[in-house]
Amino acid sequence: MKPLPIFLAVFCALSFLSQSEAQTVKPDRQVAVTIDDLPAGMADRLPAAEITAMTTKLLGTLRDQKIPVVGFVNEKKIYKTGEVDERIKALQMWLDYGFELGNHTFSHASLNQVGLKAWEDDVIQGESVIRLLMAPRKVKLRYFRHPYLDTGRDLLTRRQAEAFLVERGYRIAPITLDGWDWMFAGLYEDAKKRNDTALQQQIVKEYLSYHDAVFAYSEQLSAKIVGYEPKQILLLHASNLEADHIGELLDVLRKRGYRFITLEDALGDTAYSLPDTYVGEEGTGWLDHWSITQGKIPQGAPAFPAWVIEKTKALHLSTGTVTPPTDPY
Repeated sequence: MKPLPIFLAVFCALSFLSQSEAQTVKPDRQVAVTIDDLPAGMADRLPAAEITAMTTKLLGTLRDQKIPVVGFVNEKKIYKTGEVDERIKALQMWLDYGFELGNHTFSHASLNQVGLKAWEDDVIQGESVIRLLMAPRKVKLRYFRHPYLDTGRDLLTRRQAEAFLVERGYRIAPITLDGWDWMFAGLYEDAKKRNDTALQQQIVKEYLSYHDAVFAYSEQLSAKIVGYEPKQILLLHASNLEADHIGELLDVLRKRGYRFITLEDALGDTAYSLPDTYVGEEGTGWLDHWSITQGKIPQGAPAFPAWVIEKTKALHLSTGTVTPPTDPY
């Protein structure tokens, strides 16, 4: 058998290398980070000094890593006797660090539970302090996030709520990535108070692993439903878990090929204009919205760690200090 001519051998080698590189190149993924339940998810139980410390640590990491973030506020969490001023300062810190605030209603009221009129009132009441803080900076309050991701039990209510938000100058902030960090956060908070470092490490390991699995699933579902991976929007919550470990979570995203973008940039993706007629008793992410609108039932989502659910239930029953597992977002 005659040897290949030199030029042909070189061509074949380069072709093989090109194919190998194509198989290993990661897609150019983009994600906007959003954080709910400001000033803190457990603000009713944490003293103002701890909220300030948590906020300082969380924002320091985000600023140092140049991560653009919108934080969504529940203003009711500000009003604790003797702590109002310091809790407002925790919100002010978000603006001082260069981040943006959005409205998550005053009391975290579900549109599905309280009805349209009461929900509208809660939205308006949730604007007061945020607008005062943003006014000197000439920054417009422009984003709203539904508590529990509940967008309405029926399509008429959903459309009326959307029209109300548009009239008040809001754009709804959807979510496409959600690893239920709130579920890990309550258990982590208790372990941290008890100085149980072994449990903290176990929780963090599971929190990172589960988020990685959710990201993989959401990427695959995106390609199936949308036809490509759109600019994703990640939902997190203000907690000591995020303050202590969000840097590690950001690294998980980087390893998956993500770049960090603004919420405004993410919402410019055409995916967020897809037909969306989802309604239901329980809120869910927008990948599910689009799937169900297309008549497809999302399948294959990673199972949430059962031991975290069981420990959280047990802790709630024994102490009454941890939000039960039925209260997400």
